[in-house]
Amino acid sequence: MDTTGIILAILSALFMGTIGVFSKITGLPAETVTFFRLLLGAGFLGLFLMATRQAALLRRWPSWPVIANGGLLAGFIIFYVQAMNLTSMANAVMLVYLAPVVASVFAHFRLGERLNATGWLLIATAVLGFAAMMEFRLDFAGGGNHAMGLGFAGLAMICYAGFILVNRRIRPGVPVMTRAFYQLLVGAGVMLPFFLANRPEISANNGLWLLGTGLVPGFLAITFAVMALSRLPAATFGTLAYFEPLAVVFFGWTIFGETLSSLQLAGCAAILASGCAKALIERHPPRESKFQRQGSDLES
Repeated sequence: MDTTGIILAILSALFMGTIGVFSKITGLPAETVTFFRLLLGAGFLGLFLMATRQAALLRRWPSWPVIANGGLLAGFIIFYVQAMNLTSMANAVMLVYLAPVVASVFAHFRLGERLNATGWLLIATAVLGFAAMMEFRLDFAGGGNHAMGLGFAGLAMICYAGFILVNRRIRPGVPVMTRAFYQLLVGAGVMLPFFLANRPEISANNGLWLLGTGLVPGFLAITFAVMALSRLPAATFGTLAYFEPLAVVFFGWTIFGETLSSLQLAGCAAILASGCAKALIERHPPRESKFQRQGSDLES
């Protein structure tokens, strides 16, 4: 196993999880945080490609799926940031991380990517885990902001699931760095009108925090993810990506004092375990039984 790839994947997940910290510290509107994360992320990535003599990758005009994913990326980030401003970071990130489940169910019914019994069991485990996170209550205890936060987290989850599905439509020959740059740039373009319509006053201190937003969860997280994917199987990377919700829960607890009950912690564990198990099963698909092999031989 590539140790460097594992370290890069974990760092990418940890850096991705810092977006809530930057948002809460600045106290700026979600539109502003999203715009600068995407725009500065694209700027840093462009500078990196020029410094490493890979600028030629940017000359290739993006395809329509790449452009569509840029819009979905903008929607995912703004709704995610808004959710973390209105409810706990743990609630927001755990609902968002149901997106792979939603994408799998959609692919089962619409794309012909059939789920087996194990897949359905893991999906049921993830949904049960989210219900435990909500402490099996539908009264949205915590006030109107809490309910709105869950609503925004649900929208972020839909955008993230769409991002996963549309990403499958991008031709394999398109370089990953090209995809990342144009998705960030298109996302920033989508957010520009919203930023200009509600342009807040940005202090010098908040300006530095926004620069950090573009650098850490924008550029470094994405660049490290790309580098890790070049070294690791996709399933291994997908498993390590679950360090992000762990990091978000940890940041919420240590920095902002967001505590979780034992039932909520069990729900977190169920969601994380189902996600990791799904990735590991994809990496090591079950072997065909003797009777399945015989059936395949007869059909041939």
